[in-house]
Amino acid sequence: MRFGDLHLTYCMNVHPTGNFEDLLHTLREVVLPLKEDFSPDLPFGLGLWIPGAEAAEVLRRIGELQEFLRRHGLYVFTMNGFPYGTFHGTRVKEQVHHPDWRTRDRVEYTLRLAQILATLLPDGVQGSISTSPLSYRTWVDGHDAAVWTNLLEHLLEVVVELHRLRTEQGKTVVLCLEPEPDGLLGTTAELLDFAEDHLLSSGVQRLSTLLNVAEGEARTVLLRHLGGCLDTCHLAVGYEKPLQVLQRYRDIGFQVGKIQLSSALKVTLPQDRSPLREALQSLDDPTYLHQVVALRQSGDVQGYQDLPSALQHLDDPAAVEWRVHFHVPLFVEHFGKLTSTQQELREVLNTLPLWQCNHLEVETYTWQVLPEGMRLPLRESLLRELRWVQRVLT
Repeated sequence: MRFGDLHLTYCMNVHPTGNFEDLLHTLREVVLPLKEDFSPDLPFGLGLWIPGAEAAEVLRRIGELQEFLRRHGLYVFTMNGFPYGTFHGTRVKEQVHHPDWRTRDRVEYTLRLAQILATLLPDGVQGSISTSPLSYRTWVDGHDAAVWTNLLEHLLEVVVELHRLRTEQGKTVVLCLEPEPDGLLGTTAELLDFAEDHLLSSGVQRLSTLLNVAEGEARTVLLRHLGGCLDTCHLAVGYEKPLQVLQRYRDIGFQVGKIQLSSALKVTLPQDRSPLREALQSLDDPTYLHQVVALRQSGDVQGYQDLPSALQHLDDPAAVEWRVHFHVPLFVEHFGKLTSTQQELREVLNTLPLWQCNHLEVETYTWQVLPEGMRLPLRESLLRELRWVQRVLT
């Protein structure tokens, strides 16, 4: 749905899908009733998620999808290109990063998504594709220069294609790198370091050669088609301050191409922590990683790869707060003994004009693994989240 220049939707990675028919079924059975409730008289924007195995089929049948969207008052402005494979009902954990940006599979998948999005985008609307933070941190040697050269080359291959699509079709698409705890780009600070140290230096030089243009023009092209995805859950887990992050983006001229609206769990640690253990253990599930970042009295932070390893250190007296990577409903701030980072999310929404980003995508994908006390019927949950954002914005 549009609010002036803003586009608001939810991320469709909440829906399992395996083929084109699954996608159409979801659009008919979930999206259309949701549109009727939330945006009956106005076009409703979509945040598509199309897994790697489905992307080629969607491209082949893109005309059918275009006609369905046109007929029902739907349009696509953003896509989630981070999860490549199965995202529900099986162990995902660190495999959400597979294949990573070292591989041809990741490049070719992203190129297909770009072609899909450029075809579906309405005239005059910029598109965005969020993608992984390059790799999972433990999979690569971050001190190996050859790793970064390979990653950069693959990103630039996509930028060249996005530039071609803009030149030939008049459609502008931004590829948005999404920092995630324990990703190779684990925080916004690390993303923007990568932008300064690689993209805007050797990346511009290499793109200048690939496009046969001056470096100034290459820089313009790169900044037009590469940006960051600000996931407010991930931002909060890393204890990053929104306005400080915004200033860093401005300082280097990098764009926020998309904001994913999500809340993490926040746990204030009292002296007696035994009552918290059961509540936290109920959040452990076999599907997704739930990284934990502990804030210490000294101001330092300590990260844990998943909730079970963090729980072994719950009684650490130096820790005063935990942030847990668990996408919880936006409209709930208190979950018994636990709270959410809703206030951090509100800070981003309340300063939205400063971010110069008009793509908003609600991303609470963990409904199926939430403890019973937090779970609601999916359609009701999606509607409540969108209406909550609408109220905050107005």
